[in-house]
Amino acid sequence: MGKAQIEVKRVYDDSAESDGRRVLVDRVWPRGLKKEAAELDDWDKDVAPSSQLRKWYGHDPDRFDEFSQRYRDELDEHSEVLDDLLDAVRDGKVTLLTATKDVEHSQAVVLADILRERS
Repeated sequence: MGKAQIEVKRVYDDSAESDGRRVLVDRVWPRGLKKEAAELDDWDKDVAPSSQLRKWYGHDPDRFDEFSQRYRDELDEHSEVLDDLLDAVRDGKVTLLTATKDVEHSQAVVLADILRERS
C-alpha cells in the first residue's frame, strides 16, 4: 500500500485543489469563520481531544509531548472515532484543518501521525 497522503493546515488558510478531502478536526468551531468560507468536506469533532485535555494543554509547547501521549491514549480508548478518517485516507489525500496558530504543536499533527501509522 502507498504512503498515506495527509497534510495539516490552518482552517483560515486558502483552500487548494491539491488539499483533497478537507476535514476540520477541532472540537470548537473556529472564531470569526463563516461555515461557507471554510470550504470543508467534514467537521469531525469526535476525533478532537476532550475538552478537559484541551483546557489542560492550553497550547503550551512545553506540554506538547505529554499532551500528545494523553491524546493518543484518548484515541486508543475510542479508536472507532478514527474509522471515517482512516477510510478517507485510504481513498486519497486528506487535509486536516485546525484553527490553532501553532500548527506544529496541535492535535492535528498528532492525529496525522496516528493516521499514517494506522493506514
